[in-house]
Amino acid sequence: MPATPNPALRAARLIDAVNAGFAKLCSWLTLFLVLGTTLVVILRYSFGIGATALQEAVLYAHGLVFMGCAAWALQRNAHVRVDIFYQRFSPRRQALVEITGTLLFLMPLCLFLGWASWDYIGNAWASREGSSETGGLKFVYLQKSIIMLLVVGLLLQGLSNVIKALCVLTGRLPADEVKHG
Repeated sequence: MPATPNPALRAARLIDAVNAGFAKLCSWLTLFLVLGTTLVVILRYSFGIGATALQEAVLYAHGLVFMGCAAWALQRNAHVRVDIFYQRFSPRRQALVEITGTLLFLMPLCLFLGWASWDYIGNAWASREGSSETGGLKFVYLQKSIIMLLVVGLLLQGLSNVIKALCVLTGRLPADEVKHG
């Protein structure tokens, strides 16, 4: 591999770094999920106190953990893959499968999800939608926006994966240098 990678490969590595960094930040919310849920249970069953805002904050964090880490899971090859045959393929054939799957399935699905949720999210922002529960959080519109984080993250990671697969196909990147974990 040349000392200075081509601009497309640099862009792919930047996307990888951004998605990994964001996901690592989101993964810290799992500590909040455990502590927040524990506190909600203790307050409710030991003291009879409802903690609606905390309960909703735990739900928001839960959504952010899973949707914010999805692109990282794709990057690290931790997503669901039927690899009965894939694992036995040559690196070039794996790269072709990666490109085909990304262009035919992942990207169209992400674009559809973005299109289908655009009005849903836009309406929530237009009304600054808040919780319908007394004592709930006033940021439902932010929670719904997490859907777009999922869409953008997966689209960018898909682009990164396609770039790296093309580099494998063209011999600009050895298959063992494609980071998956």
